[in-house]
Amino acid sequence: MSNQFIPTELGTEKISKLLRQYAVPAIIAMTAASLYNMVDSIFIGQGVGALAISGLAVTFPFMNIAAAFGTLVGIGASTLISVKLGQKDYGSAKKVLGNVFVLNIVIGVLFTAVSLVFLNSILYFFGASEYTVSYAREYMEIILYGNVITHLYFGLNNVLRSSGHPRKAMMLTITTVVLNTVLDPVFIFAFGWGIKGAAIATVLSQMVALAWQVRIFGNKNELLHFHRGIFSPDFRLIRDMLAIGLSPFLMNVASCFIVILINNAMKRHSGDLAIGAFGIVNRLVFICVMIVMGLNQGMQPVAGYNYGARKMSRVLEVLKLTVFHASIVTTVAFLIGELIPEPVTRIFTSDEELVALSVYGLRITVMVFPLVGAQIVIANLFQSIGMAGKAIFLSLIRQVLVLIPCLLVLPEIFGLTGVWVSLPVSDIAACIVSTVMIIHQIKKFKTEQI
Repeated sequence: MSNQFIPTELGTEKISKLLRQYAVPAIIAMTAASLYNMVDSIFIGQGVGALAISGLAVTFPFMNIAAAFGTLVGIGASTLISVKLGQKDYGSAKKVLGNVFVLNIVIGVLFTAVSLVFLNSILYFFGASEYTVSYAREYMEIILYGNVITHLYFGLNNVLRSSGHPRKAMMLTITTVVLNTVLDPVFIFAFGWGIKGAAIATVLSQMVALAWQVRIFGNKNELLHFHRGIFSPDFRLIRDMLAIGLSPFLMNVASCFIVILINNAMKRHSGDLAIGAFGIVNRLVFICVMIVMGLNQGMQPVAGYNYGARKMSRVLEVLKLTVFHASIVTTVAFLIGELIPEPVTRIFTSDEELVALSVYGLRITVMVFPLVGAQIVIANLFQSIGMAGKAIFLSLIRQVLVLIPCLLVLPEIFGLTGVWVSLPVSDIAACIVSTVMIIHQIKKFKTEQI
């Protein structure tokens, strides 16, 4: 159809313009998503209490696992769609959309069913205590009932962005943030629903966004749209999709186990409030990481398309630009964390002990952040061009091969400080390995330029 959007400018337009065009909406969307998570923490901390923040922090591993399955399908699909569009294989790109929809429903239902059956046991394993488990359970029960909605929303938003609609993807994310911010105080304070109200606000916000996505993909004038024949399983595409999405999936699963180790180490060496401190630090660092991920999402369709079209010089150019901007972002986070940690932690709580624990942890966590931006971008580049094995390896270096041993050893020697120090140690190791790998890959790109 003549009015269908085919993003051929990805292979011809100036790289800086493309990165700005795709990254700015993604950055706004990802920043909004991080604020989306912060809103719950702020209202829960100020409206329910310090222990409720700790209860919410206990749910982070659950959220990471749910996100892991979402990224396994969504990011794998978005990368595959970019490559297929670059190859002008529009039929396969359409089938990817249909398979994303079905897979997210199947995985979402299975995840919810298993999680609800073993919910209490899982929460205690994740670091809950008798004082925090009730908060964690109230929150997660609602989140799990809405899990299919969450999976579909995130999966379709990834596809929307890769199919040439970054602004619509951005607006959808902003919509969920605005709705969540409006509904949180109503449900928590006015209705007196407490932490459960925050969860209900989250699910309702995503339900509205999902309805909007279904309407967009129901439009027959879109190149990628819902129609008969695309929903039947294409196991070749599913295999490729899951292979590409395996890297962020493993990264999120590893993050889950990392948070479990950290929560239990915090509880053992300092108590429930230390878990809350990690929850606050995690939320603050998450803003920085999500901005970098927004840059990555802007880079992804540009790199994927041009790699599919074998235009290696353009792949290199978008990599360099993305690394530059990501490094600026993480350096700013470093300066904030080192120079003004107390004001930012007080946004979440007025409890003095929790503030002190959070300030101490934030300063240690961000101490090597100027290096982290490049590492995140490099790992994402390999994922964006379909080199799943390399992307998985880089993810495992930081999250498994270095950080887990550090968390098992350092807290036993240095106590609470050892838990916090494990994070920058693993960042340094990941940066070194990423640098070596990308130098080798750049040499290969230069021999393939056309």
